[in-house]
Amino acid sequence: MILEHALLQVRPGQSKAFEAAMAQARPLIAGQPGFHSIDVRPHSGNPERYLLLVTWDRMESHRDGFRRSEDYQRWRALLHAFYDPMPEIAYYGASIFDD
Repeated sequence: MILEHALLQVRPGQSKAFEAAMAQARPLIAGQPGFHSIDVRPHSGNPERYLLLVTWDRMESHRDGFRRSEDYQRWRALLHAFYDPMPEIAYYGASIFDD
């Protein structure tokens, strides 16, 4: 299992519109092969910063699957205009506490 991590910085005053767009975009990622879960959490002190966590079977499910799909193009059209700067994506392996 791989955890995709990104800090999303949304343009000032766009938080509510971003949240609505993310809700609209969620089914685009949720239907992808290898997808397990998505969580988007607002920062407690900065209403324009969000933590994105997506769990995949493996990194290639995201990088070589979703990112090369038509659904990703729709995801991108819905969400990328909100980001300033564009987020950096990082991947993390299984928890050290998993059995």
